[in-house]
Amino acid sequence: MNGIVLIIDDEKKICSLLSRIIELEGFKTLQANTGKEGVKLLKTNDVSLVISDVKLPDVNGVALVKDLKAIKPYIEIINLTAYGTIADGVLAIKNGAFDYLVKGDDNDKIIPLLYKAMEKSNLQRRIFELENKITKKHSFSTIIGQSKALKEAIDLAKKVSQTDTTVLLLGETGTGKEVFAQSIHYESPRALKPFVALNCSGFSPELLESELFGYKAGAFTGANKDKKGLLEEANGGTLFLDEIGEMNLDLQAKLLRVLENQSFIKVGDTLTQQVNVRILAATNKDLKGDAASGKFRSDLYYRLSVFTIVLPPLRERKGDIQALAKHYLSDFSNKVNRKELSLDDKILSIFAEHSWKGNIRELKNVIERLVILSDGDTLNTSALPPEFFEFTPLEHDYNLQQMEKMHIQKVLAHTKGNKTETSRLLGIGLTTLYRKIEEYGIKEV
Repeated sequence: MNGIVLIIDDEKKICSLLSRIIELEGFKTLQANTGKEGVKLLKTNDVSLVISDVKLPDVNGVALVKDLKAIKPYIEIINLTAYGTIADGVLAIKNGAFDYLVKGDDNDKIIPLLYKAMEKSNLQRRIFELENKITKKHSFSTIIGQSKALKEAIDLAKKVSQTDTTVLLLGETGTGKEVFAQSIHYESPRALKPFVALNCSGFSPELLESELFGYKAGAFTGANKDKKGLLEEANGGTLFLDEIGEMNLDLQAKLLRVLENQSFIKVGDTLTQQVNVRILAATNKDLKGDAASGKFRSDLYYRLSVFTIVLPPLRERKGDIQALAKHYLSDFSNKVNRKELSLDDKILSIFAEHSWKGNIRELKNVIERLVILSDGDTLNTSALPPEFFEFTPLEHDYNLQQMEKMHIQKVLAHTKGNKTETSRLLGIGLTTLYRKIEEYGIKEV
C-alpha cells in the first residue's frame, strides 16, 4: 500500500513527530502549518490521506474537511484535536472526515487508523478514476465533426445537459442519437448515476411494459418473482428511450404519468412507486405528424418535445466524413493489430459523393469491412462491397475500365462467385472474364 500523507498542524513539533512515525511505516509525508498551505500542497501533490488539526490559525479544521474533499473527493481525512467535543466529532464525520481523534489518545490508534483510511482512499481513487474515464469517453468532446449543423446540435445539448429537462432527439437512423443521449447524461449533474437505454422497437407491447415498469411475482405465467423495471434501474439517473415512436398508445399513457409526476405501477401491482428519473427520447419518425394523425399521443409528444435537438444526416455534413473515416480506421486497425493503415484519395472522393443512407453507422460498417478485407497498408475501392456503388454517383473522371471493374464486381456478387454464370450474364467468354478479374485485381467472392 502506498500514498502520500499530508499533515496539517500549526505546531511544527507535532508535524515532525507525526511525519517520522508515519514514514517509518513506509509512507511519504508532506507538512503544512496552515489550512491555506495544506490546500496548496493538496492541489499540487498526489495526496491520498490528510491528518489535520482542528484548531488552525486561519481556518477550523472541521470546516476545512469540505474544502479538501471538494478538491479531491477520493482522499480521506482524519481530524485531530486537543479538546474534543461530541458536536465537533459529529460535524467532522458529516463533512466527510474518516475519523476524529483527541490528541493524547491517538498514539495507539493513529497507525491502524491510517492503514484503514489509506485502504479506503485507494479504493475511492480507483472508483473516481473509472468514473472519470467513463465520463470522458462519453463527453461532447468525443463527438467528431466541425460542420455548422453538428456544432449547433452540440451547443444545444451542452446547454440542456445541466438541467433535468426532457429532451427529444430527432434524426435519421445512424446519426448518433444514443451518443448524444450519453453525452447529455455524462455531462449532467446525474453523471455518477445510471444511464439506462431501451430500444422500444425491440419488444412486443407486453414485453416492453414489463421491461420498462417491472412486474410483481404472479403477474403472468412465468413471473416467479418480482422484477425491477428499467425505470427503477435508472432511478437517480437517466432513462433513454430510443425509437419512442414504436411505443403503443396504451403504454404511452403510462409513460406520460412518469413524465408528469415521476410515478408508475408495476405490472400486476396496485401500489404506486416514485422514482427520480430524467427521460431522454429519440426517433427517426415524424413524431409531430404522427401526433396530428392520432398515431402518437399528442399530450405525450408535447411533454417529450419540451427541448428538441435535430441531428443532421451525414450527407449534410460531408466535411466531417474524412475525420470520421480516419477515426474508425484507427479504431478498427487497433482491434485487429494492424498499424498505420490509410485511405487512398480515390476512396475518400467516393465517400464524399456517397448518399450514406445509414449515416455514421453505415460509414463505420464500411470502414470495418475495408480493414478486414484489404491486404496492403492503404485501403482502396477494391474492398468496397459492390452494392456500395449503387448509391454512389459516378464521378466525371471515372474511366471505362473503372466502370467495367465495378460492373463485373456487381455481377460476381449477384452470382455468388459463379464465373460461368457471370460470363454468360456479361456476354463475354469465360477466358476473357478470368483475364479481366486478374487485370483489375478483383477479389474472389
